[in-house]
Amino acid sequence: MRMPTLTTLVLATALAASASALQIGSSAPQRDVKMRSVDGRELSITEIAGPKGTLVIFTCNHCPWAKAWETRIAELGNSYQQRGIGVIAINANDPSSHAEDGYDEMVKRAKERGFAFPYVVDAGSTVARAFGAERTPEAFVFDASGKLVYHGTIDDNADDAAQVKQHYLGDALEAVATGKPVTTAETKALGCSIKYYGS
Repeated sequence: MRMPTLTTLVLATALAASASALQIGSSAPQRDVKMRSVDGRELSITEIAGPKGTLVIFTCNHCPWAKAWETRIAELGNSYQQRGIGVIAINANDPSSHAEDGYDEMVKRAKERGFAFPYVVDAGSTVARAFGAERTPEAFVFDASGKLVYHGTIDDNADDAAQVKQHYLGDALEAVATGKPVTTAETKALGCSIKYYGS
């Protein structure tokens, strides 16, 4: 199934963000909640936070949007983790909805994509709900002081990395890594709906 070209869909304005999503300038909620990582550790957002900032990205295995962007997500996460930004990928989907989102499949996917950062299970979707996250993938970037400075999508073309013109997440991470202001704070997160536990 072909996804619509994101160039025509992304709105880089505050109005594009979900009304229920965490607001720019907010701190990460539920940051001390322990979540099971694919390496067996129990980790929280607080524990993975970096000295320069933190990337929290809600994603999953089954969603075609997440699959389209996951190589780019891996590259960004691995690169900026080495530059002082803590990175955590969170799967908040109930695997009873899609078996591909189960823990064993997460372990395989993280290995296949070479995630050097934690990929964790948000059991009960409590963290995703607290963030107001609705899509996979959906990114939240916090600066060194722990304040949200970017929320939204990865870039403007899920279909073709070579045709990307706006590197929203990458630009936000570069700004945070270098201590500069993020110029585009919010974009519309596009992807599959999160399959919340109990929904």
